Amino acid sequence: NRHFGEPWQAHAFALTLVLYEKGVFTWAEWAETLATRIRQAQADGDPDDGSSYYRHWLDALEHLTIERQIGTAEQLHALEHAWMDAAEHTPHGQPIVLPEADGEAPVVAVS
Repeated sequence: NRHFGEPWQAHAFALTLVLYEKGVFTWAEWAETLATRIRQAQADGDPDDGSSYYRHWLDALEHLTIERQIGTAEQLHALEHAWMDAAEHTPHGQPIVLPEADGEAPVVAVS
């Protein structure tokens, strides 16, 4: 893909669009949150070369998810580890499947 260096970047982008479309935040709120995260990172010494843009994107998405009470930091941390574990045990090119939780359908992504 030309725009995303890693699959997780495309997933973060798509998730942001879904949350915006569902009215979780306005585009102006999203833009301000992302800009704030980038400014904070640069003030802390992050290079302004674009290499960490999607890390800032993910930080902004996590911030809004917690702020809007969609999930807690602990839930996001647990989900991150579940994805990492599932990805580690999935052959390249095969769908990554998270086990069902509390009667919900399994979550699938392509590795």
